[in-house]
Amino acid sequence: MTLATAPRAFITGCAGPTLAPDETAFLGEAAPWGLILFRRNVESPAQVAALIAAFRAAVGRPEAPVLIDQEGGRVQRLGPPHWPAYPPAEIFARRAEAGDMDGAAQAARLGARLMAADLAALGITVDCVPCADLRLPEGHGIIGDRAYGSTPAQVAHLARAAAEGLMAGGVLPVLKHIPGHGRARADSHESLPVVETSRAELEATDFAPFRLLADLPLGMTAHVVYAAIDPDRPATTSPTVIDEVIRGHIGFDGALMSDDLSMGALAGSLASRTEASFAAGCDLALHCNGRLDEMAEVASRSPVLQGEAARRCAAALARLGPAEEIIASEAQARFSAMIAAS
Repeated sequence: MTLATAPRAFITGCAGPTLAPDETAFLGEAAPWGLILFRRNVESPAQVAALIAAFRAAVGRPEAPVLIDQEGGRVQRLGPPHWPAYPPAEIFARRAEAGDMDGAAQAARLGARLMAADLAALGITVDCVPCADLRLPEGHGIIGDRAYGSTPAQVAHLARAAAEGLMAGGVLPVLKHIPGHGRARADSHESLPVVETSRAELEATDFAPFRLLADLPLGMTAHVVYAAIDPDRPATTSPTVIDEVIRGHIGFDGALMSDDLSMGALAGSLASRTEASFAAGCDLALHCNGRLDEMAEVASRSPVLQGEAARRCAAALARLGPAEEIIASEAQARFSAMIAAS
């Protein structure tokens, strides 16, 4: 097995709860920047920790990032009986909308801090939270209760609280789905959403929470076409959207990963999708389904991490700090009381 001197600019999944020999060989040769875990990879705390250790041994980097989608509600890869069931973002939104913004933010922060404790205990260092998409009546239910509300100010406030809770627990947040999935009428897992809203209205609404959160270390693109900006390509593969909106108007200078390149919103081979995401300005390509043939195709078109992409990724990882002290049982009791009052 030959280890690359620097990681390649992609994040991969794996098929099951342990690494197969061909996966271990692939990881050693392809040297992905990180690994993302799903429910298919999770059985018990000891098993998850062993899988993470095996991944890091395979790539030869003890601090290689390990990611997960642990939002709470519908999107929670770790759950009972080994981990608590956390509420969706809508719970905090309702409390804020009822007039208790401070209480909602405190609950969002504490919930994220508790999730960070769960993740850090396993060696997971990145959580794909917060979702800063707006909850809008015309939007597809794929966002729904994952949103922190329907106004940019509230969404940004609660999303920041969640991000701060994660970082207080030694876990990096990922701002998603830049520049906004809330208005999309289709589920990008299945098909390509096209948003016809004017650029001015998008800047005043959908894009606004992301602009308020532009200092977060990591971000994930939306597989959404914004017809007023680039009618031909979704944000993930649009140089116009990434340059003018994400890096320009929003001002995001963190490490930018694509959403999952295997999703139904995108067309073409995995190789062409990967090339298009990098050509558009993504720093990292994300591939999630754990199919080794697809993983190899993405890897074949992913460059060694260097230049501005390497700088942004290094800057993101540099923000990982030691976890604040927490007594989990007491914090969980406080959080449960907060949720009961929501």
